[in-house]
Amino acid sequence: MSDLPLNARYAGPAAAPASGVWWLVLPFAAALTIAAAVLALCGADDSGIRAALLTTARFAFLLFLPAYTGGALATLFGPAFDRLRHHGREWGLAFAAALAIHLGLVAWLCLSGDIPPVRTFIVFGVAACCVYGLALFSMAKLQHCLGPRAWAVLRFLAMNYIAAAFADDFLRIAPSFTLAYLLVYLPFVLLAIAGPALYGAAFIKRWAPRFSFR
Repeated sequence: MSDLPLNARYAGPAAAPASGVWWLVLPFAAALTIAAAVLALCGADDSGIRAALLTTARFAFLLFLPAYTGGALATLFGPAFDRLRHHGREWGLAFAAALAIHLGLVAWLCLSGDIPPVRTFIVFGVAACCVYGLALFSMAKLQHCLGPRAWAVLRFLAMNYIAAAFADDFLRIAPSFTLAYLLVYLPFVLLAIAGPALYGAAFIKRWAPRFSFR
């Protein structure tokens, strides 16, 4: 990825390469460590791989949220969130890097013979394509070829599809008052709802003045 945040327009020269590398290396290493720890605790069988998948998905989601909502928070609540918006690109890099570990676990699960349903491949396969498509076209040269209007549309559609895919995953489990649900699902359900709500509110705030009838 280049200097373009996943949630904001082109904003200037690219960050130093070394800085961008750390935003890739550290989340990748963290996700790998999380996966290894879960597999060590739960075993490397199908249930252990699924537990690692669940954990790495949530870790990746926590990295996606700042990339998705940074611009919205700055629009809604002012300069206090400008730094978060400014680092949208880096959070996008971190999310893409961590997601690679999750996708590797999916491949491992398939090789073990426990193949997920076709719907899973369709919904989340498209989401993965969105992630790495955004990373590719956020490179300055490719984005220039795409053009600012097409890039804005691509970014809007892809980011919201990724958010919807996460929400689909978290909301598929029926609500309950079990400890497992309250710890593993409920916080992410709330975040999955709050993210698009903030994004939508910021979108309305930006565009509503253009449709004023005064």
